[in-house]
Amino acid sequence: MRPLRYSINLTLDGCCDHRAIVATPDVHRHALDMFDRGDALLFGRTTYEMMEAGWRSPAQVAAMPDWMRPFGARIDAMPKYVVSRTLDRVDWNAALVRGDLRTEVERLKAQPGKGLVTGGVALPRALAELGLIDEYAFLVQPRVAGHGPALFAGLPTPLELRLVDRRELPSGAMVMHYEPVR
Repeated sequence: MRPLRYSINLTLDGCCDHRAIVATPDVHRHALDMFDRGDALLFGRTTYEMMEAGWRSPAQVAAMPDWMRPFGARIDAMPKYVVSRTLDRVDWNAALVRGDLRTEVERLKAQPGKGLVTGGVALPRALAELGLIDEYAFLVQPRVAGHGPALFAGLPTPLELRLVDRRELPSGAMVMHYEPVR
């Protein structure tokens, strides 16, 4: 069974708005490390559309700094599963996931491979509530945003997590990996 890993960037005050996060070479290296641990991406509609808008165009990626381009190449090539009730179709190496979330994600996890990587806010909250996430990777930026959205806002029960690894990046950001306590 391939694991489902959740990776998110956030600020010290828990803001996970991508516009509040500073893109740095080490943040992008961390994302590539997460991609290396998986063989497919699992996105909700909002994250899929945001990533597609930012990374699908080869000309747009070519205009980015050299240190950003490997992320663009990798996300472009990876298979993507998109959970959505509103999209009629997806492309960009993607397939729609419909139906019962637990059933469909368990089906994806049961397939052979290195793992699934997810990001975003709404879908991971639902996945956490169902107990489907096997690893949480929080990249905490050394900044305070002063606004939301906040990670896991409205989660009905606390998540009990166990720290399994941590490291500081040259930018001062901290990467902390947790596993759920089951």
